[in-house]
Amino acid sequence: MKHPDQIPNTGFLRLKQIIGNRKDDPPIPAIIPVSNSAWWKGVKEGIYPSPVKLSARTSAWRVKDIKALIDRLSNEGGGL
Repeated sequence: MKHPDQIPNTGFLRLKQIIGNRKDDPPIPAIIPVSNSAWWKGVKEGIYPSPVKLSARTSAWRVKDIKALIDRLSNEGGGL
């Protein structure tokens, strides 16, 4: 998992940047190590933040929301 200090301070992250992608060249390490389906289930259930629609086919997450998620999970004992 990436250390929160390695995440940009502002901006947006795409899903591959959050949950990682080992098949990319070079592989993208996960910030939150869950599967694609687990992530979307968590978004639907309010566990993970909702995305921002940047265009009709492009969603991204605010860096501040992902950092808040990391803080919350850390305070809860890291249970994903």
